[in-house]
Amino acid sequence: MDRELYLPQEWADDPARREKAKVPEEVIFATKPQLAQRMLERAFSAGVPMAWVTGDTVYGSDPGLRQSLQERRQPYVLAVAKDERLSWEQGRIRAQTLARRLPALAWQTLSCGNGAKGPRLYDWARLALDAPEQAGFNFWLLVRRSLCDASECAYYLVFAPQQTPLATLVSVAGTRWSIEVCFENAKGEVGLDQ
Repeated sequence: MDRELYLPQEWADDPARREKAKVPEEVIFATKPQLAQRMLERAFSAGVPMAWVTGDTVYGSDPGLRQSLQERRQPYVLAVAKDERLSWEQGRIRAQTLARRLPALAWQTLSCGNGAKGPRLYDWARLALDAPEQAGFNFWLLVRRSLCDASECAYYLVFAPQQTPLATLVSVAGTRWSIEVCFENAKGEVGLDQ
């Protein structure tokens, strides 16, 4: 639907390399979350309907991107690293530490979509985070845990309407899988890995 050229810092700072690759002068270094924010702004301005925004840890760990989405009241499920510090009890605590505090009853086995071998089942739990009330929206830590190895977890920061069911958050988190499959296929089919 949209695209931006990611130009690594070392390319942006190398005039000879830029000239050889015919990189336009107006293209300057920007982080991937900054590029994503530009594309999202264009989509919002064009009236593109979107129920959710989701992304990997590169995007989830960027406070500027998250803040811009919150200001628009745009729900998101963004992956974060296990050591991402989140608001909890008037302090900041790592996502992994918060996940360890979840009681056994907090976990539910749910599918985040179908894979090549059927439903992609994991244990899922969420925990409301300490954050300023945002008129009908909550912040949660969403945790995905492997059914085979309880130490294998993924973490997501969520901004969503208060009544959003856990199953909906799981479904949104699972949509990233189709993007990863698309990239993997494109690497082989059209040489994106070259």
